Amino acid sequence: MLYDISLQIEYHYPDLADAGRHQIRVMPADLPGEQRTIAATFTVDPAPQEQVERTDFFGNRLTELLFDQPHESITLKVKARVDRPAPVPRLDCSPTLSALAAEIAGYRGVDAASPHHFTGASVRVPIEQQTTDYARSLHTPGATALETISAINTALHRDMRFDPEATTVETPMLEAFERRHGVCQDFTHVMIACLRGIGIPAGYVSGYLRTIPPQGKSRLEGADAMHAWVRAWCGREMGWIEFDPTNAMMAGEDHIVIARARDYFDVAPVRGVMRSAGAHTSRHSVDVAPVV
Repeated sequence: MLYDISLQIEYHYPDLADAGRHQIRVMPADLPGEQRTIAATFTVDPAPQEQVERTDFFGNRLTELLFDQPHESITLKVKARVDRPAPVPRLDCSPTLSALAAEIAGYRGVDAASPHHFTGASVRVPIEQQTTDYARSLHTPGATALETISAINTALHRDMRFDPEATTVETPMLEAFERRHGVCQDFTHVMIACLRGIGIPAGYVSGYLRTIPPQGKSRLEGADAMHAWVRAWCGREMGWIEFDPTNAMMAGEDHIVIARARDYFDVAPVRGVMRSAGAHTSRHSVDVAPVV
């Protein structure tokens, strides 16, 4: 599927900000065999005094901005055209959990895709007894890794309620799980904790999600969303497979990847520090439109 993507993020400060450093991860990824970014632009207003493009350890595109002049707002814009083919259906050739543990132990690399980076606790995903017990209750003895991941993916969608007012970006993973509601970031962090707790390497994917309006209704510009979902390592033969617990599905052609890492802390769209006073306000809009 071919998409045109636009993103706008605005920050407004009650008093002038006269210094700031920010890391930005909002550009669609170029992933050979999975996703092709045909064209993309990233603009900043006002223009920063420094702008550096690089990739992080996990291979994600990263823009670093430096402001050292007074400014009352920052507007970030992305325009991109992306080709995201539908994933090819695959047979389940993943191992059982005991065999998966042996495959993890036998993986000698520490490259960015190594499962070793995704087995233990990370900044935003602690390994908690509650989520581990929940995952164990959904695992059938002798089931493959893929079967277990699918069961957890489905169960979280059933047992948790999507509620954009329930949590903030700083809400701890365990709190969202105990209250059984949250947004896509919460669903994703909870599922990662469940999987890691029973020995399945799991990571975080940030991206854009095309939303489809109800039948007979027009698609609203800006109604699409930045999204998050899970990637899980299903052994040497299958590798990494992506799941969307918020929507009880495997990630497909409507899921456009920005970045992949351990959790939200690694791939926050905007992160940084600035010198100002008072609480800032922000808003963002996303439009993911199929090219017809």
